[in-house]
Amino acid sequence: MNRIDPKLAATLRQPADLVARGLAKTADLADLERVAARYAVAVTPEIAGLIDTENPDDPIARQFIPSALELVGAPGENADPIGDDAHSPVPGIVHRYPDRVLFKLVHVCAVYCRFCFRREMVGPGKESALSEAAYRDALDYISGHREIWEVILTGGDPLMLSPRRLAEIMADLAAIDHVKIVRIHTRVPVAAPARIDAEMVAALRVAGATTWIAVHANHPRELSDTARTACAQLADAGIPLVSQTVLLRGVNDDAAVLEALMRAFVENRIKPYYLHHGDLAPGTAHLRTSIAEGQALMRRLRGRVSGLCQPEYVLDIPGGHGKAPIGPHYLSQDGSQGCEPGQGETGYRVTDYCGDVHLYPPKP
Repeated sequence: MNRIDPKLAATLRQPADLVARGLAKTADLADLERVAARYAVAVTPEIAGLIDTENPDDPIARQFIPSALELVGAPGENADPIGDDAHSPVPGIVHRYPDRVLFKLVHVCAVYCRFCFRREMVGPGKESALSEAAYRDALDYISGHREIWEVILTGGDPLMLSPRRLAEIMADLAAIDHVKIVRIHTRVPVAAPARIDAEMVAALRVAGATTWIAVHANHPRELSDTARTACAQLADAGIPLVSQTVLLRGVNDDAAVLEALMRAFVENRIKPYYLHHGDLAPGTAHLRTSIAEGQALMRRLRGRVSGLCQPEYVLDIPGGHGKAPIGPHYLSQDGSQGCEPGQGETGYRVTDYCGDVHLYPPKP
């Protein structure tokens, strides 16, 4: 199944290339080479063009340009921070929830995020894709478990496969009668938007199953004109789009930035879906916020943008125990307020987006 479309020749893959383009400092080259020896590096021309080389704290650079801090471990970090291995009955499949599975087709990406929770498993030197035998075993597993309603294509990035191969995969999944939804997690519309062409869009639509695409972006500048055009091609084809964002220190841990990002998603027909708390991947502590900071940001976002723009703030519980919503709480029981006769409702204290507290039901 190793049929990845060999494009992106101008992608920067070596620390020396980053230095030559002015995206990293010559003085840091030795450290960056040590990082690149452990974790994959790839910066596409589209992403490189978004980086402000005059800003040492550029939020795009923080996501994609390696840092010596990646070699500094922190307590609790784990090579498999969300426990994929614990729920992998056959290679390529993660079956954590009853009605859906992850199908990890490839282990390569257009770009490599410095915070990636699968950073120990993707990139050069790793197996690039499932073998044909493993692919067939994974399909057999899905076919044999009728509770599986949704298959989530991930990796790596599934849209690194050729349109021809993707069309074959989509047809194979749609032929399984209990699979109704195929969801694709990707950074390609942002990182390599030229790959989203008519042939790719046609490959993603299949009779017998509904395709959804989750677009990963973390900063409003990532939604460039070319990225917006790529997303529009998908939306115009009738493919629903949702977003995935990781909360990152120095990238989007600011209410105004999150507001701009979520508005940009909605303006481009992408429904904000998840805001992920940073996973405990090795060498990523410098990019993680605290949960309290994330909750405070979500509380501020609630009062700044409409419900269309609200993602769910979630934590993938280490060890493979699944996602849990961890947003701020707005409702608590009010022990001083009893039920009025005939109301049948316990008293509550409700906090509004301004932080003011109200009683529900209101007192007469």
